[in-house]
Amino acid sequence: MNEKLSVVYISRNGCSVCHALLPKIQHVMENYPAVVFGHILADDYEEVAGKLTIFTVPVILVFSEGKELFRDARFIRVEEFRETLDKMTALL
Repeated sequence: MNEKLSVVYISRNGCSVCHALLPKIQHVMENYPAVVFGHILADDYEEVAGKLTIFTVPVILVFSEGKELFRDARFIRVEEFRETLDKMTALL
C-alpha cells in the first residue's frame, strides 16, 4: 500500500449492507483510475481486520503511501466518499 492513493473496502459474507454498497463504491472508483482499489472479505482475512482495527463492516479506508488518511464505517454515504476522493486526488 505504498501507492500515492489507495482505497480498501472491507466487508463480510453475511453483511447485506456490504453487498449492496460494494457496486456503488466500485462505480465511484471507475472515475479514479489512478487510485488503486482493493476489496477484502474480513471473513477470509481475520488478521487484516485485527491489524487495521476493524470492529464493524462495511469499512472504507483511504491510504496514501501506506498511511491511513480516511476511514468511514457502517453508514457510508457514497456522495461523501466521492467528495473525499475528489479532495484527496486534487491535493496529491
